Amino acid sequence: MHIPGSPSSLSEIRAIAELNDRSREIFRQIVETYLMTGEPVGSRNLSRLLPMSLSPASIRNVMADLEAAGLIFAPHTSAGRLPTETGLRFFVDAMMEIGDVTSEERARIESQMRAAASGHTLETALTEASTLLSGVSRGAGVVVTSKSNARLKHIEFVRLDPTRALVVLVSEDGSVENRLLELPPGLPASALVEAGNFLNARIQGRTLGDVRQELETRRNDMERELDAITARLVEAGLATSVGNAASRQLIVRGQANLLDDLKAAEDLERIRLLFSDLETQTDVIDLLSRAEGGEGVRIFIGSENKLFSLSGSSMIAAPFRDGSQKIVGVLGVIGPTRLNYARIVPMVDYTAKVISRILERGR
Repeated sequence: MHIPGSPSSLSEIRAIAELNDRSREIFRQIVETYLMTGEPVGSRNLSRLLPMSLSPASIRNVMADLEAAGLIFAPHTSAGRLPTETGLRFFVDAMMEIGDVTSEERARIESQMRAAASGHTLETALTEASTLLSGVSRGAGVVVTSKSNARLKHIEFVRLDPTRALVVLVSEDGSVENRLLELPPGLPASALVEAGNFLNARIQGRTLGDVRQELETRRNDMERELDAITARLVEAGLATSVGNAASRQLIVRGQANLLDDLKAAEDLERIRLLFSDLETQTDVIDLLSRAEGGEGVRIFIGSENKLFSLSGSSMIAAPFRDGSQKIVGVLGVIGPTRLNYARIVPMVDYTAKVISRILERGR
């Protein structure tokens, strides 16, 4: 089901800000019913839900005002109302009471994350995080991280044939990354060994980006220590391993959750479109990366982002950091606009903080 968009005039925005208590309560009930059931709600049902005594006729008058303000709309063939994307944004920003993560949930998240990280790779922990988040929502758990942010333990150049070598990168978290490197004709085997030794003396506990930046500022030292061919080999090995597009990794878990609780044929079409969105990994990575720009949890609703303009989906995401407090990735939930925001926001926030602590302490 597609939900219409934002208010177009200053008067509509002012009308939203000036809602009285009665209008806010009716609007709250419409939104909360939608988030719980996905169904539109009419004046008669609202009269039974509201804490104050109002006739259906009075409620219809308020609903007409809310509709004029761009907060709700009447779907086809229905006398009830649903929130618009503008209404959801207003509810999330101004009215929603964020829940808290219980002590039992905190303990479970901590234990699951640490068990996944202990003795395994960081990717295992991040996969567990996306699985956990998909389990507490009606959505898919997603994580994006930068491979180039891994702290390195060892690097090796392995010749495959006269013109190709493999750059083998071993990270402190146990992950191994292999990249193919073209070699100049006639390169002696000693150059590969020398390049590996030169880098291994400098990479311990540091990221490739850090090492490359240092070598760029100390190029003269490198050229004095190495011959020209070996120096170029060192630079080529680092450049091969620190590309932008190739360095972003996307993990998605729980897509099957999106097929649960479908209400109508248009819901199935919306989920089909969302699956198509999730397959466009570059666009999902770009959207998640936008959450790296701020503190705490970011919420993207429907057509606020062009990726979800057709499927009418939402994303809740938060960044996580390494020991130096540098943002190294984002995790979150993607699903229908009727996600349980009040529950999912604190879960995403806390899970991101747990991952940050694991990275800070080296698990």
